[in-house]
Amino acid sequence: MNTHYVICIDNSNYPASLALHRIYRVLPDEDAERDGDLRVIDESGEDYLYPASYFVPVEVPEEAEPLLTDSFARAFQPA
Repeated sequence: MNTHYVICIDNSNYPASLALHRIYRVLPDEDAERDGDLRVIDESGEDYLYPASYFVPVEVPEEAEPLLTDSFARAFQPA
């Protein structure tokens, strides 16, 4: 599995969309990365582009990654 996660360290321009110190899932987007952005699944459950400088990468242990991925999926399922 090659999923990436980041921790938000700055939400100054997006306080409704990003929570400080929260882990977010990053979706691959090479064009965005070349422009200095990351495609992140934010508080809305949708993916949007945000400045990469708003985040720091976090390594997730291999055995925890499927559990975290499932947890994110459940969090954004319609009620």
